[in-house]
Amino acid sequence: MTTPVKPKDRVLVALDTPDTDKAVALSRQLAGHVGGIKLGLEFFNAAGPDGVRKVVRAGPEETPRGEAPAQQRLFLDLKFHDIPNTVAGAVRSVMPLGPSILNVHAGGGPAMMKAALDAANFEAEQLGTVRPMLIAVTVLTSLDDADLSAVGQAGPSKDQAVRLAALARKAGLDGVVCSSKEIAAIRAECGPDFKLIVPGIRPAGAALGDQKRVMTPSEAIAEGADFIVIGRPITGAENPAAAAKAIADELGGA
Repeated sequence: MTTPVKPKDRVLVALDTPDTDKAVALSRQLAGHVGGIKLGLEFFNAAGPDGVRKVVRAGPEETPRGEAPAQQRLFLDLKFHDIPNTVAGAVRSVMPLGPSILNVHAGGGPAMMKAALDAANFEAEQLGTVRPMLIAVTVLTSLDDADLSAVGQAGPSKDQAVRLAALARKAGLDGVVCSSKEIAAIRAECGPDFKLIVPGIRPAGAALGDQKRVMTPSEAIAEGADFIVIGRPITGAENPAAAAKAIADELGGA
């Protein structure tokens, strides 16, 4: 029997900052209130692997006596996109950081995605760990049809996202990052077990920022998202833990 996923565990918080101390503090505040944290290029380029280790090892602000703080679930959002051999090496290099989720660009093609998967499987076996969920980025949520046309990609954006998702599934990957607007179409194309991680999520009333294709948390989960990625509406709140709890409550309680 499959254990039901708690609503809060579907929420991954984007810690988009170059400041290690700030990221550690946010990780501590949010521990136990969300399903994990996402560290991307801004943080990784500033703080490197050591910074990642500090953040994921930051336990909750209060830990019961005698208990070791739990390590945060990590979505390492580095969007690898290069020739297959280089991407395979990059995957091997970050595997010791223990990511639960790792991603590449589907636009890198099937050979690149397969090389990433083979590298993740090999390195997990060498380390004696479980392979992270390997997912592919389809169309960035900051892009719309006009943007795709400007760079010579076939639109509309939903069709391109479905095309790339099908390519990732055929390459053996576990799922994709996609816009909330493409959830239903990708689910229909790739099936119920293909994981969909959806950024560009904004609670009702929140500013859109640089996102163009957005949805509220409850709408995205109702559409079929497995995980939602939320940044500024939580990290920029006066009380990030309370903001995260409010989103979990919107999704059906913790």
